[in-house]
Amino acid sequence: MARSATTSLLAAEPDPIALDWRATALVIIDMQRDFLEPGGFGETLGNDVSQLARAVAPCAAVLGAARAAGILVVHTREGHLPDLSDAPPAKVERGAPSKRIGDPGPMGRILIRGEAGHDIIPTLYPLDDEIVIDKPGKGAFYATELGDTLRKYGVENLLVCGVTTEVCVNTTVREANDRGYRCVVLADCCASYFPEFHEMGLKMIKAQGGIFGWVSDSAAVLKAMAAETSDQPTMGASR
Repeated sequence: MARSATTSLLAAEPDPIALDWRATALVIIDMQRDFLEPGGFGETLGNDVSQLARAVAPCAAVLGAARAAGILVVHTREGHLPDLSDAPPAKVERGAPSKRIGDPGPMGRILIRGEAGHDIIPTLYPLDDEIVIDKPGKGAFYATELGDTLRKYGVENLLVCGVTTEVCVNTTVREANDRGYRCVVLADCCASYFPEFHEMGLKMIKAQGGIFGWVSDSAAVLKAMAAETSDQPTMGASR
């Protein structure tokens, strides 16, 4: 699916950014049932999970466009092995008694790999040929194969979506920034249980001339993709 012209200018803050789509991946962080649906880990911590629902439709629109364009798609899931050997005690101890990581919940053991709650919500469910990264921490690079995968496909730019803005999204962007990736966070494709944390998380990323990256939104990405593909059949690199 090689192309002769692949670069688009994407409206973003603090400044527009030129993206080579062949070197760009869409990274969708932790859009899991345990975080977004009632009865999951997010709700057991006392959070209003409906706050995260606002990111689903914009994220789905960008995901559909990326699939149509042949852009590399990466999904992440935070969770742990059934024996909790990869979960630090300080993390497991969080939350109310009997509602902690590994405890039984409405969707299986909370935040445990292989359980229903650990999986990605149906609206954004990965295709068979899309990459799924299971991570034990907040950042998607820690103790995972994400770095090796991105290098394999020649990725330099990341379009970042997911939840929550101030935790796993911010942590992943900071990790990626330290590794030399250019990160564009799509504001309406991210969400937090706390709207004020969402806003501040985005401000941190684009502050000081884009200290960690750029902030854009789904409409800008869809417009840039449409402009690039108007006279081109596909935009992805061969995979």
